[in-house]
Amino acid sequence: MNYDSKNFILAIVLSMAIIFGWQYFYAKPLQDKLTGTGTETTSPTTPTTTTGGTVPDTTTAPKPLTRDDALAASARVKIETSSVSGSINLQGARIDDLHLLKYRESIDPKSPTITFLSPNGAPGALFAEQGLVGAVGTTARIPDATTLWTAPEGAVLSEDKPVILTWDNGAGLVFSRKIEISDEYVFTVTQTVENKSAAAVALIPYARIQRQDTPAVSGYWVFFEGMLGWLNGGLHEVHYKDVAEQKEATKTDSTGGWIGFTDKYWAAVIIPDQTKPVTTSILHNKAGDRDHYQTDYLAKDALVVQPGASASYRDQFFAGAKVVKTINAVQTKYGIQGFDYMVDWGWFYFLTKPMFYLLDFLNGLVGNFGIAILIATLLVKAVVFPLANKSYASMSKMKKLQPEMAKLKEDFPDDRVKQQQAMMELYKREKVSPLSGCLPVVVQIPVFFSLYKVILTSIELRHAPFFGWVHDLSAPDPTSLFTLFGLIPWSPPHMLMIGIWPIVMGITMWLQMRLNPTPPDPVQASLFNWMPIMFTFMLGTFPVGLVIYWAWSNTLSILQQSLIMKRHGVEIDFFGNIAESLPFLKKKSAS
Repeated sequence: MNYDSKNFILAIVLSMAIIFGWQYFYAKPLQDKLTGTGTETTSPTTPTTTTGGTVPDTTTAPKPLTRDDALAASARVKIETSSVSGSINLQGARIDDLHLLKYRESIDPKSPTITFLSPNGAPGALFAEQGLVGAVGTTARIPDATTLWTAPEGAVLSEDKPVILTWDNGAGLVFSRKIEISDEYVFTVTQTVENKSAAAVALIPYARIQRQDTPAVSGYWVFFEGMLGWLNGGLHEVHYKDVAEQKEATKTDSTGGWIGFTDKYWAAVIIPDQTKPVTTSILHNKAGDRDHYQTDYLAKDALVVQPGASASYRDQFFAGAKVVKTINAVQTKYGIQGFDYMVDWGWFYFLTKPMFYLLDFLNGLVGNFGIAILIATLLVKAVVFPLANKSYASMSKMKKLQPEMAKLKEDFPDDRVKQQQAMMELYKREKVSPLSGCLPVVVQIPVFFSLYKVILTSIELRHAPFFGWVHDLSAPDPTSLFTLFGLIPWSPPHMLMIGIWPIVMGITMWLQMRLNPTPPDPVQASLFNWMPIMFTFMLGTFPVGLVIYWAWSNTLSILQQSLIMKRHGVEIDFFGNIAESLPFLKKKSAS
């Protein structure tokens, strides 16, 4: 086996290791997906402070409710903006009903919009609650989860119309809650207490998000889904199964930051005053047979309201799609620490973030993320051209040195040490490297990694169409060879969903290999022939946007390598190599 063949095999093995490893550790769905229990609860009681600074969940579960029944159980104020619709629950003043109008459940434009927040008691409930609790020694009546707030008649929360809810405790304290919505998915809540009594009152602000039932997560290791927060200058990620195993709440003291829940594309987080210290908690408990997950914060400093005076506390609640531009704008506007970490760029953010911004910029120019991927691939090829050019040039020189290498084997047939020494002197004299063939593959690995992360994680590419049958670049190719591309009414197993684009990718990979003569070793020849087929099946389940990139990259590599080889005087018998690699054509030509 010559060194050029060894290098080529090494490159293939390296590619296989990357694909298999990535598929196993990052792209493989977990077999035991977390699922909800499907039972319901009723309204929780008022959170109360503890010496540990926790906002406990005291929800009980006496009877089940449908989502519609839960919505109809109390008076509500409508939410109507260009981005969201829903309602605010006047009982407890909770934000617990929200639909994301810009996103649908499937690529069908008639499918329902995303239902994100649901009221307490509904299946998969997710809601936010802000409030005040009494400091030690405070006995005044304070609004709780059963309090019915008053809203102006006909009030509707919209972008330019805030809603002010009020409640009078009948003993000199008047509570008001101003709720505003801006920046698509940000609710700003200002709690004000007016003290008309003769004594001062001390109250502690809090906010919590509760999720009922364990959600079904996507199960990919490439992005995080669970309970998330930026606290004390660092990112905190807690899986549902991990918090469910904890007996006590996980508490963290922090000034600034945020905490909440994140899904693949959506997030609900509470954002305290960035200048005031708080104690955050992550906890789980059972209400009946339902799992309750909660993230909350409790302010460390009490809001002291003197007689005849008033005091306020303001925070934000983000509930919506993790759109990068929106996240960045919210972070800048409100000065929220680490808010951009809500988008999971991963450990290799220095690769994934630039790749996203490049694709997003190109999409803004051409209006199609598929074309943006093709242009980005071309630009990346141009950037790494000097390295690839050096690599292919070295490969071309290696091919021209084949006769001399063969002669060295003849000169030292039984002395492998001298044979190796002579070859290394030959490489040094001709300024070539036996590992040069691996460089193009190595360069492609980080691009492949970052593009895979961006396509699978970014909501901007969710349901992003290309052309023809590709309506979602973040999903696998919907066609299948084993249904004759839709002609046979049959649903094959997942691994047999080999669409048109994976086949195109496999063909371009096979053609790229044909730039080199078929190895004389039958094992090597068989490996080269089967490699494209193996990759076709492996990439068949990957997002089609990534497969399009790979096919286009192979095509560009064929053109690039062909030009470089010709420029260095290396003859390419392309069609001869094809015929040599196909047994039936090889036998025919031999006869």
